[in-house]
Amino acid sequence: MAGVLIGLALLAFWLFSLFDVITAPEEEVRNVPKALWVLIVVLIPLLGGVIWMLRGRPKVERDPWPVPPGPGAPKGPDDDPDFLRDLDRRMRGED
Repeated sequence: MAGVLIGLALLAFWLFSLFDVITAPEEEVRNVPKALWVLIVVLIPLLGGVIWMLRGRPKVERDPWPVPPGPGAPKGPDDDPDFLRDLDRRMRGED
């Protein structure tokens, strides 16, 4: 049973790698041409997929971490004096 699960996981990884190579934009593929990456992943299933993930896959541009609010801005509702006043008023039934 474990062998079947491992085999299915390897097949899924190989198919994912192959699909990823095929759908990657030609101009963003790194190190070698896209056609060669397809051959590497097809002919060397596990190792080819790992090499593709590490060395050939296009780099993803990531946004920088969000900037935390400055010292004057409330960080949460319990730090906002207006919210606390309104909450106190509502709890006392002074709507």
